[in-house]
Amino acid sequence: MAHTPAARIAVNGTYHDYNGDPRRTLLDFLRLELGITGTKKGCDHGQCGACTVHVNGRRVNSCLSLAVMHDGDEVTTIEGIGMPDKLSALQKAFVEHDGYQCGYCTPGQICSAAAMIEELKADWPSALTEDVASNPVPSDDELRERMSGNLCRCGAYDNIIAAIKDAMGKEVAS
Repeated sequence: MAHTPAARIAVNGTYHDYNGDPRRTLLDFLRLELGITGTKKGCDHGQCGACTVHVNGRRVNSCLSLAVMHDGDEVTTIEGIGMPDKLSALQKAFVEHDGYQCGYCTPGQICSAAAMIEELKADWPSALTEDVASNPVPSDDELRERMSGNLCRCGAYDNIIAAIKDAMGKEVAS
């Protein structure tokens, strides 16, 4: 008798037991077993970023990660960042700056941007960080570099960068 590995995973603050197929991805666990469909399946190869979620505060492509690997982890999806009746500042900025276009990549874009903002607060450098000893406001090019794992087929990149900068500015001002 085969024993399936078990995992207990907190998703948006609610714990779920996983006793399913050890080959099931975190993405499929979220969508198919929990019915949390904001996280999108795009390329299924970790190249588009549509499936980006937070695992313990860090951005992860959920299509490349097995559910059983997340025993004890805290996963946050777009639904955990904000819902239509209670949008986060970043989600509001995406709406205000038309950073969503068709909307398919938007959950992954927002999850990635929210984690990126936390990375900036923690002074994590990127490939384009000019001076790792200082804490400058990142340029548009640096923000694009940090978001480069998230593709938008509609080409809303300028609007996405504007939304991120707006949300970062509002967060600093509050």
